[in-house]
Amino acid sequence: MTLFSRGSGRTERLVLPGVLTAEQVTGTVAGIAAVQREDGAIPWFRGHHLDPWDHTEAAMALDAAGEHDRAEAAYRWLARHQNSDGSWYAAYADGAADEPTDRSRESNFVAYVAVGVWHHYLATGDDAFLDSMWPTVYAAVEFVLALQQAGGQIGWKREEDGTPVTDALLTGSSSIHQALRCALAIAEHREEPQPDWELATGLLAHAIRRHPERFLDKSRYSMDWYYPVLGGAVTGVAAKERIEEGWDRFVVPGLGVRCVLPNPWVTGGESCELALALWVMGESDRAVQILQWIQHLRAADGMYWTGYVYDDDAVWPEERTTWTAGSLLLAAAALGGDEATTAVFGGERLPAGLEPDCCA
Repeated sequence: MTLFSRGSGRTERLVLPGVLTAEQVTGTVAGIAAVQREDGAIPWFRGHHLDPWDHTEAAMALDAAGEHDRAEAAYRWLARHQNSDGSWYAAYADGAADEPTDRSRESNFVAYVAVGVWHHYLATGDDAFLDSMWPTVYAAVEFVLALQQAGGQIGWKREEDGTPVTDALLTGSSSIHQALRCALAIAEHREEPQPDWELATGLLAHAIRRHPERFLDKSRYSMDWYYPVLGGAVTGVAAKERIEEGWDRFVVPGLGVRCVLPNPWVTGGESCELALALWVMGESDRAVQILQWIQHLRAADGMYWTGYVYDDDAVWPEERTTWTAGSLLLAAAALGGDEATTAVFGGERLPAGLEPDCCA
């Protein structure tokens, strides 16, 4: 792995007025790089655990900043430590592959590798990397789709003993929808069509758009509000209506986005993801405003506190996570026109129109 390069040529696209200066971008990228282990693993912070989804999110942020060797090392870590069934465990102590702390295998955690791998390819044009990671992506998708239910939704996870948890999470399934489209884009690029994946993605999109009753009711969580938009399943007028409906419930002007109602707690990760969803909808001004609001979470080392309890004027929890910083950099990259990031989150070069007409 190469050392962190402060002269990365891509970081200028991450500069946003009122959000990030060039110097601040450098500090945030360096903060993520400092947490990454020599073997490529990116835990939440040193001494905490790694989960595969947030590990991938941080790797994507490194790619957006031009740190391609570091991002590739993160994906190589996933390839080396993938379970024989195509999954990863839900948590590893400080990124130590031989020390899983949660041996369940969550479907959306497993699927997200496809988003990261496609993003890395679009950022680098490295066909050799894409070819080498294809078996990893393929096995991950097959694991995930084995949990798909008759209604199209994806079961949450498999327990340690292999028992499937068939209850589906709207946020998780929405993230999987994005991942499946990225996996299909990889398959198309390799000229290896996967018609079963296309059908599964269409059924999943249909469930997300038209059948909320097929998912556990987590409507008090802001992620369930915006993730169907961020994951690309809900678009156009429906996306606009969905975001407007929940705006006053979840958005705290000047501070950011609540994580869960009724708690007076705004969080950086949810705020940045909402900003990305707003960008997807074409509402860049509101997206930038959200990112400006959460700069009160920025710490002196360039990283971001997870959240803020505004009734108590307290930072909580007292942790600065790689995935919070990563989500901010990815939102800035999309707003700055970074091609790989806009393609992955904006739907460019991803398959569309997969929902079958026959569904009821």
